[in-house]
Amino acid sequence: MSKKRDELRLLLLQNRENEFIRRDEQRVFAYHCGIKRSQIDILNVFDSPDYPLDILDQYDALLVGGASEVSVSEPEKYPFLVREKELLLSAAEKNIPVFASCFGFQLAVLAFGGEIIKDTQEYEMGTIPVRRTEASNNDPLFQGIPSQFLVVSVHQEKALSVPDNCELLAFTDACCHAFRVKEKPFWAFQFHPEINLETLVSWLTIYSEKYTEDKEHLHRTIEKFTDTPDAHHLLKNFTENVLLKE
Repeated sequence: MSKKRDELRLLLLQNRENEFIRRDEQRVFAYHCGIKRSQIDILNVFDSPDYPLDILDQYDALLVGGASEVSVSEPEKYPFLVREKELLLSAAEKNIPVFASCFGFQLAVLAFGGEIIKDTQEYEMGTIPVRRTEASNNDPLFQGIPSQFLVVSVHQEKALSVPDNCELLAFTDACCHAFRVKEKPFWAFQFHPEINLETLVSWLTIYSEKYTEDKEHLHRTIEKFTDTPDAHHLLKNFTENVLLKE
């Protein structure tokens, strides 16, 4: 028997140091999942780098967001990355639903044996169009979403292909943007389905030194942004077509 919406409990695996972003990331995931903020518990690896893998047993799903302060390519600098990859593999093994975005996507690529490369010069930033693959047509998260839609994408690391046991669901000419682990309720997105236009402007302003050259560059970048309603629908579908499915 499926749970009711207000009975769901989700865990957000968080790689955030900024206190405002920590709280706001929880807020935006809750909003677009269509649940209360109190239904999402936070596991921030900066506060709790050591945790049991069976922590997931008490939750209905795992969320993984972005991490502008952390790079998946630097395990020697961030030793908690090893444990995080183990947690993702454990979730897949136990069929615990996973929704991972941006950093979470990159972490999942590495966890399942794929490759991530750095791109700090020509990287995607802002609201950009992505295209669906034919494989996404029957995917429960892509129901009602157009063949091409706008997403929030800000990343300096990317994957050119998905791991062997995964299926590509969306892409741009530059890189892979969404995949599902085959026969598992595990989805990963290089973009940010949880971030709307207002949040994008707010967060990019906070991280402006990393992604923009100066204030003028920041303002020029922000002027090009638009909203991404179709991308938000992915989280709604995750809740309704996966977590609440009978």
